[in-house]
Amino acid sequence: MTLEEMKRLKAEKGYTLAQLSEYSQVPLGTLQKIFTGETANPRYATRQAIEKALCGPEPSSPPQAEDSHVPVTYPLGQSDEESLPNCVQETAYYGEQEKRQGTYTLADYYSWPKEQRVELIDGTIYVLEAPGFVHQRIASEMLFAIKSFLRQKGGDCIPLLSPIDVRLDCDDRTMVQPDLIILCGKDKIKRWGIMGAPDFILEILSKTTRRKDCTKKLQKYSDAGVREYWILDPEKQMLLAYDFIHDDLPCIYPLRGTAGLAIYDGQLQIDLDEIAGLIQDWPE
Repeated sequence: MTLEEMKRLKAEKGYTLAQLSEYSQVPLGTLQKIFTGETANPRYATRQAIEKALCGPEPSSPPQAEDSHVPVTYPLGQSDEESLPNCVQETAYYGEQEKRQGTYTLADYYSWPKEQRVELIDGTIYVLEAPGFVHQRIASEMLFAIKSFLRQKGGDCIPLLSPIDVRLDCDDRTMVQPDLIILCGKDKIKRWGIMGAPDFILEILSKTTRRKDCTKKLQKYSDAGVREYWILDPEKQMLLAYDFIHDDLPCIYPLRGTAGLAIYDGQLQIDLDEIAGLIQDWPE
C-alpha cells in the first residue's frame, strides 16, 4: 500500500493520527514520520499494522496485548524507532502474529522479508542497516591484507566478507553475519554458509551496532569458540583485539602503527595508519 492510499483510507475513515496509533499499536511519532514522508520506507511489520488498521473494521477499544511493547537494544524515544534500523523490535503489532523476541528460529530468519537484512541471536531478530562507504573500504582493505598474507603463507584458511551466513552455535536460534571472518576449517563450509565458529572475526562498529557488537556478540563469539575477535571503532579511532585462546581481556590500540593477528602469532600485521587514513576521508 502506498502512502497516498494510506492517506486516502485514513481520510475516508476520519481517523486522526492519534486514533490510528491506538488501532494499529504503531507509535504516534512513527506515524507522523510516515505520513509526512520523512520515513520513506517503513518496516514491513509497521506497514502491515497500519494497513490492517485502515482496511479492517474500526475497533471498539485499542488492543491491550503485551505484544504491543517494542523492546530495543538501548534507550531511545518512540519517535526515533524508524530512524534506527538496527534496534531490536517485535515484528508483530497485532493479534494475528504471536511471535515474540526470543522465540524466533531459523525458519523465521529465512522467511523474513527480503528487503530487510537481519541477524538472529538467541531467538531475537536484529534488523541491520546497509554498511556505509568507509565501513566497506575498511573491510575491503583488511580483506586485501589478509588475502595477501595467506597467499604467501599457504594453507587452508579462507577470508570472507559479509554478507555470509554463520550458524554460530549450530542450532536453530542463532545466525550472524560478521563483517569479516577467517575460516580455517573447511569441514564447516556448507552450501548456504558456515556451520560453527570462524577462527577470526572482525566487526566494524556503527552507531546502531555498537552495543550489540561490544556486548552480546562479544559473549557469543567467546562462548562459541572463536579464537580471535577484533572490534574496530571508526568514531573513536580505536581497535579492541580479543585473543580468546590466551586472554579474555582485549588489547586496545589507537589507530597508529600496526597490529598483528594472534592466530598467526603476530606475523600478519595490519597497517592501522592506513585504516585511520580511510576514516579521516569519511564523507560527512
